[in-house]
This record gives sequence, structure tokens and C-alpha cells, in this order.
Amino acid sequence: MNRESVQSSMIASIGYETETSTLEIEFNSGAVWQYYDVPESIYYDMMNSGSLGKFFHSNIKGQYREVQVG
Repeated sequence: MNRESVQSSMIASIGYETETSTLEIEFNSGAVWQYYDVPESIYYDMMNSGSLGKFFHSNIKGQYREVQVG
């Protein structure tokens, strides 16, 4: 999955695959996680949020099935 580099103290890059509604996040630690059945609107809201880390903790973490893939 292609990811876009972002400016964040927590997150290095973010990608989204519309066909499968999969959000992929690479953290600054190097870990890569996928989050499944994430609405596209959540991805766009995250990319346009003032703080990616705060958005992640409030709207992604614990809300969707997740698997570490890297």
C-alpha cells in the first residue's frame, strides 16, 4: 500500500486503500499497523486534523480491528 509521509511526532506515514477500507499507519518507531473497515471519511478527517496523534487515539485506536504488519 502506498503511504503519504506526514508531519507528526508519532506517525511517519499514512495510507488508505478504498477497495478494502484499510487504513495503514507507519509509526515513527518503524512499526506498521493496518486498521480494517475504516470509512474513507475517517481517513480524510485524519489527514486534515490538527494533530494526527490525538486523532489516532480518539478515533482509530481501539475502534477498528488492527493487525501489526511490519
